[in-house]
Order: sequence, then structure tokens, then C-alpha cells
Amino acid sequence: MFFEIYGQTAGYQLLGWLLVFVGLILANEFARRTKIGGITCFLVIPAILTAYFIAIYIGAANGAEWALSNDTYVHMNSWFHYAKLYAATIGCIGFMVIKYEWGKLGKAHWFRCFPFVIVGLNILIAVASDFESAIRAGSLAGGWWLSSEGVWLYGGWWNLLNGIAGIINIACMTGWWGVYSSKGKKDMLWPDMIWIYIIAYDIWNFQYTYLNLPTHAWYCGLALLLAPTVANFLWNKGGWIQNRANTLALWCMFAQVFPLFQDSSIFTTVSSIYGEGGAAAAMGTSMPVMADPRMQGIISIISIAVNALALAWIIKRSIEQKKNPYTNEIFSDTKDFQLAMARKEA
Repeated sequence: MFFEIYGQTAGYQLLGWLLVFVGLILANEFARRTKIGGITCFLVIPAILTAYFIAIYIGAANGAEWALSNDTYVHMNSWFHYAKLYAATIGCIGFMVIKYEWGKLGKAHWFRCFPFVIVGLNILIAVASDFESAIRAGSLAGGWWLSSEGVWLYGGWWNLLNGIAGIINIACMTGWWGVYSSKGKKDMLWPDMIWIYIIAYDIWNFQYTYLNLPTHAWYCGLALLLAPTVANFLWNKGGWIQNRANTLALWCMFAQVFPLFQDSSIFTTVSSIYGEGGAAAAMGTSMPVMADPRMQGIISIISIAVNALALAWIIKRSIEQKKNPYTNEIFSDTKDFQLAMARKEA
């Protein structure tokens, strides 16, 4: 089993997943459909949260008990969480600039490669975190290490393998300048980013969360990844990367302020790495007595295999079409691409 879901809290764990999944879909719809929704979610709320975070760290530096015991300060102090939050938010703002064609930047052709740059940066942040876990484990065969947030992580060769898969995933993004605004300017579209890339990304990113965020992966690994993917496949064709950025930024904001939803509540769900120790072992004061890394290894192998196959297919198509896959769109003959282009602003 991937996750420890059993006993009296199983119903709450499933309910929590459903609430997060549906909540993220609805939040994304609010953010993407109107300017006021996007501005509220990615300019106003982040500004308020930034002031809140600064106040916490100033208070903690001065020894204030309210700050030192603050849930955000105690449970979400890793560099990764802040890097991910602000990188995703900057992405959302940049996507709105393109979607609404704000100013000279929004109309500039060269700025159309911004989505590739910001997505690549987000992936590299996760890759760095994967490599960090492999190093801090002390052995590629596997080893426990305690994160700054008090969570025991079991790093090893699986982290290294998945980090390499993330780098390959960056190379799988094609048609960097093929980014458009949809009719009615509700979406920023990247038509060449079809299901091939989405599946490769989802598997890689799920594995990243499974390895490095084992107390959060049930939500940020499954619910958070499936919300934008379902939206893209069912009603927002071509808008996956916008959906992904929106839901990621919004989830990071929620998780940063309310970390105990995942870490210490009836909704808490941990990965199978801890075996029967469960959440108590994940956040215990002493190193867990056992580790079950079987699923970690299996998923990492799948992750790198799927991303390598996706890249091989891209290379094959680019050779057949005699096109540079990054300066040109190479999936223009696919149904997904054509459906996305039908939504493009004339």
C-alpha cells in the first residue's frame, strides 16, 4: 500500500482527500475565470501572507513566545516550502500577464517562454531537495535523517533516480514560445503540452512528494496533482500548466498557514515508509525503528522510465518532422493540441 489508511481515522483521511481535491478545483476556477479572482489569489493574499511571515520571523528573532510556538514557524520552516510558494505565485502572476496581455511584457513574443522558465525553476527546486535527501541519508542504500520540521525522511538511491527524472522532465517541455491567450482571456494555453508531458510530470512530482513530503503526499501528491489534470482533460484543454500553477500556489498558501491539517489531525496520512509506526514514527522524537522503502524504489524506477520514454518520443517526432522541439510545436497533429488551439483567441 502507498499510504497508511486504516483504522478509525480512515474515513476522515478519505474525506480530507476529497475536500482538498474539490476545494482546489473550485479555487482554481475562481482564480482563472476573472481578473478579480486572479488578483485576489495571487497578489492580495500573497502580500498579506508575506507580511504575516515577516512578522513571525521578526518575533522569533526577538524571542517572542507567540512567534516561536507559531505553527508556521515550527512546522513549515524549510527553505523548500517558501521557495515553492513564491516560485509558484510568481508563475501565476506571469501567466496572468500573458493571459490578459498586460503592458508591453504581456504582448512581447520573447516573454512567451516565461512558462518554460518558471516551470523549469520549480522542477529544479524539487530536484535539489531530492538530491539533498540522498546526500543527508548518508548512504545510497538508505538512511533516516531528520528534517528541520521534525519529520523523519528515509533517503537513498530512489531520491537520486527521481532527481534525474526531474531533469529529464524539463527536457520534455516542447514548444516554448507556443503560448497563447484563450477566448475571453480566461486561460493561458500551452497547446503543445499534451497528455504525454502531463502524465510524465505527474508521476515524477508524485514521487518527489512521496519521498520528501511523506506526511503531506496524500494531499500534495495525489489531490493537488489530480485537480489540474482532471480540469485539463475534462473542460480546460490546453490550460494544464495554468491550472497546475494556480492550485500549487493556493495549496502552498493554505499549508503554510494551517500545517497541522496534514501533520497533526484526524486527516493526517503518512506514506508506507514508516510501516506500522505510522504518523507517530514519522514525527517521533527518536529515529524510526524500521523502514519499508519498497514503494519508494518502485515508483522512482517508474518515474525515470516514463520520463525517458516521453523524451525519446519527443526526439523521434522532432527528427521525423525535422523541427527543433523547443522552438517549434511538434504535437500539432494530435487531437489534444487541436482542441486547445480551438480555444485560442483569434
